[in-house]
Amino acid sequence: MSLWKSIVITGLGLAFSVQALAEKSQLTVYTALETDQIKAYQRAFNKAHPEIQLRIVRDSTGVIVSKLLAEKNNPKADVVWGVAITGLGVLKQQGMLEAYAPSNFSNIKAAYRDSENPPYWWGLDVTGAVLCFNTAEAEKRKIPKPESWQDLLKPVYQGQIVMPDPTSSGTGYFDVVSWLQIWGDEQGKGSGWQFMDGLHKNMAQYTHSGSKPCNMAATGEYVIGISFEYRGHTNKAKGAPIDLVFPKEGLGWDVEAFAIHKGTKNLAAAKTLADWASSTDAMKLYGKSFAITGQPNVAPKLANIPDDYEQRLIKMDFDYAAKQRDVILKEWSSRYANKSEPK
Repeated sequence: MSLWKSIVITGLGLAFSVQALAEKSQLTVYTALETDQIKAYQRAFNKAHPEIQLRIVRDSTGVIVSKLLAEKNNPKADVVWGVAITGLGVLKQQGMLEAYAPSNFSNIKAAYRDSENPPYWWGLDVTGAVLCFNTAEAEKRKIPKPESWQDLLKPVYQGQIVMPDPTSSGTGYFDVVSWLQIWGDEQGKGSGWQFMDGLHKNMAQYTHSGSKPCNMAATGEYVIGISFEYRGHTNKAKGAPIDLVFPKEGLGWDVEAFAIHKGTKNLAAAKTLADWASSTDAMKLYGKSFAITGQPNVAPKLANIPDDYEQRLIKMDFDYAAKQRDVILKEWSSRYANKSEPK
């Protein structure tokens, strides 16, 4: 082969490579999913759709929602994949979401999807409250296992509890909203605010991650971490000396949801991701981590989660959570932010 022909062939190969790269779509995905989860989901999607690259931007729900709101007039995200609906609902109210019914939408349980048709969001899975209770440390310190939220107000737990900060964590926010819905959001005696006043006295720290309280309990730094069932289940499965406690008054919960950002310049690719992310194959992946998926009867039984787990979830008013978010967080911060970990 002549040098000239070699140069021409090499040049053509480079041109085809550049063209193929140019034809590959890129989606910017904002997510609050756990890092270990999103990597598995991304690999599975790329296997099915190698023509679409995903650029992942990950943080906690509160940070992601604040980032999206700050970028409202100059959006950077194409889709939101796995952000709590208590936060995502704010974006819907702001007119920032694109309505789209993915191919598997009819199979998603009505309680875990937007009521509008076409929907602005739909759920991947449900994440619910749990107490991670370190049995080894509790025995050393002669601290009894709590059975209820109200038990956490007892003096024996002073300085032994950590929970997520609701201003940055979706888990923390659904905890706060659930307590306001169980006991009411008035300021008087017997209200959710009174409960949180008592809880604050025993609180060691508010963290900026929903996982961190359970991780801190798992290592014995604190006896009790208010967290969510996925992190409790995974820590216990790894051998951490914790019991998972599901308080008897009922469990706050949230839906990790998917939505397309309004105005995306990559709408066709965003719809392709939505179709895959709502598929039964994707739901089976979510079910490896969560006891409840958007599509029923997909998730296998998780060893550390009770059979009646779904029945223990309280009725959550997600419209209330979205509309009152700023008011609730302002009130919470004025009362309790002095124990939040530094950002």
